[in-house]
Amino acid sequence: MQQGTKTAFIFPGQGAQHPGMGKEVYEKYPEAREVFDKADAALGFSISALCFEGPEKALKLTENTQPAVLTTSIALLRVLQAHTELRPNYLAGHSLGEYSALVCSGALTFEDAVLAVHMRGKFMQEAVPVGTGTMEAVMKISEAKVQELCEKVSREGHIVVSANINCPGQYVISGHTKAVREAADLAKAEGALVIPLAVSAPFHSPLMKKAADALADWLDGIKFGDPEVPLITNADAKIIHTGAEAKASLVRQMQAPVRWEASVRKLIEHGAGTFVEIGPGKVLSGLMKRIDRSAEAVHVSDPGSLEKFVERRR
Repeated sequence: MQQGTKTAFIFPGQGAQHPGMGKEVYEKYPEAREVFDKADAALGFSISALCFEGPEKALKLTENTQPAVLTTSIALLRVLQAHTELRPNYLAGHSLGEYSALVCSGALTFEDAVLAVHMRGKFMQEAVPVGTGTMEAVMKISEAKVQELCEKVSREGHIVVSANINCPGQYVISGHTKAVREAADLAKAEGALVIPLAVSAPFHSPLMKKAADALADWLDGIKFGDPEVPLITNADAKIIHTGAEAKASLVRQMQAPVRWEASVRKLIEHGAGTFVEIGPGKVLSGLMKRIDRSAEAVHVSDPGSLEKFVERRR
């Protein structure tokens, strides 16, 4: 298959955070400083200090992690936009990253988005008592087998679902703690590698219904514009063009699986050949190698990688 010529900007989600993220780009670029300052003002507390200094325990709290990752991603984006002429043909974000993509598209203001993800984190944490639900990564097994095991284990009050379909051989299951562990044990018996995730709630599962309802109510007070760049949603790997579709997708993704592999393949079908990951870490760039090695994947996560990328574009 011939490599596409179009560019997609992609944005990471929860799990990419680490103390110190964004500090160097904040110190070096006024465009980044403006973003962090806006985040602090919108939230009413210093998300900048949490990003730059931690402590890690506080940064890992979902209601802090989400605005921290979004703020760092948008800070890097604004510097990239200021120093290159490159503009994306498509946008996508992994779970939380869909908010960063919507900011990039012009559908959401940054201030609205950073408040929205802070509230999203609160709603997610409050939806299920700590210890009731969990998530585990399941690798070296097929998507069909993961789905089969989840269906085998699930029953009322004992739910486990496939929550992240990241790339061939890498999935995440989510649900009630006992159900997740039962499915994980069955997966191990099938030869899978299983890794418990350090999360405090069963994201992207039916257990998030209360959080999804609360988020839907909160988002009613937010203005959504139509994206200026086509954006692909997590929940159904569908390209959207309107603010109404964007809002509906943010609510739907709370309980639906992240269809990342399908999303990337859809973008490749539409001619995307270069994927630029903008935000802390390089998880999505790594997944690209497992999805389609013919596509170019680069990451912009700090001043070093940013300047290297800018130099290449000159």
